[in-house]
Amino acid sequence: MIGPLYTRGKGRDLVLGLRAEEKHCNSRGAVHGGMLATLADITIGYSLAFSTEPPTAAVTANLTLDFLSSAQSGDWLEAAVEFHKLGARVAFGNCYIRRQVGDQQERIVRASAVFLVTGTL
Repeated sequence: MIGPLYTRGKGRDLVLGLRAEEKHCNSRGAVHGGMLATLADITIGYSLAFSTEPPTAAVTANLTLDFLSSAQSGDWLEAAVEFHKLGARVAFGNCYIRRQVGDQQERIVRASAVFLVTGTL
């Protein structure tokens, strides 16, 4: 139900994109917070995993989101990791989700996650 997702880059440079549809929205017509949380979790997790060779296996231990604004059906959304640290047992990642507004991008979510490293994929 989350997709389709579009990708650009890999590892630390990974960007996931999504055209918001009605299925992604709540009853008030805004993109649902749970949908945005899922997008953030996937983006940070994939970025952490594929920043190593072989890829690192990890599970989400904590995910925190700050909602800065909202998005509507039809908006283009992009999620990109801005910083992460991958340790032997724990990994940390941060990302912003932005929506396209004309020629400008507006940050709508700031997300931070902690992952437990479980091995390699």
